[in-house]
Amino acid sequence: MQINAPSIRKGMILELDDILWRVVKTQHVTPGKGVACMQVEMRNVETGNKTNKRFNSTERVERVTLTQRPMQYLYEDGGNYHFMDMENYEQIELGEDFLEDAKPYLLPETEVLIEFHEQRPLNVQLPQTVVLEVIECDASIKGQTATGSYKPGKLETGATIMVPPYLEANTKIKVNTETGEYMERA
Repeated sequence: MQINAPSIRKGMILELDDILWRVVKTQHVTPGKGVACMQVEMRNVETGNKTNKRFNSTERVERVTLTQRPMQYLYEDGGNYHFMDMENYEQIELGEDFLEDAKPYLLPETEVLIEFHEQRPLNVQLPQTVVLEVIECDASIKGQTATGSYKPGKLETGATIMVPPYLEANTKIKVNTETGEYMERA
């Protein structure tokens, strides 16, 4: 399926020169003179090598059509993450490098979509938001308001994000999985 270059998003799988690439990072660049373009950092699905490529904003690229299967995250075992298919209860195992951006938001029983290309898992799609517990953060200071200042808070998964100053430990919060930012209390 052909898409316009400005439509490229993190996590998409693109096919360039008969090679599958996973988009790691995108940036829309608008120079003072000239045509706007998309700066895309991609990782080769086979070898793991990274490359940067610039696409003109009028260029079209081939997005690989993937089949999605709902799966549930079960547990981690020595760097391998185990998932169960929600329809037929089959289990698959994915390596730690496969889940680089998803690890900070995975708790047992989290439902995700795993995208397959010809029966081979290529991508993990998290829900838009997840509810996690803040297990550790600095004490709130009396009189401090929520305007502009944030403090680091450690989540139950081990990830650290910036939370409002009034938040205390053992509070459940909603986290945006795309940006990694605090959204609201749960």
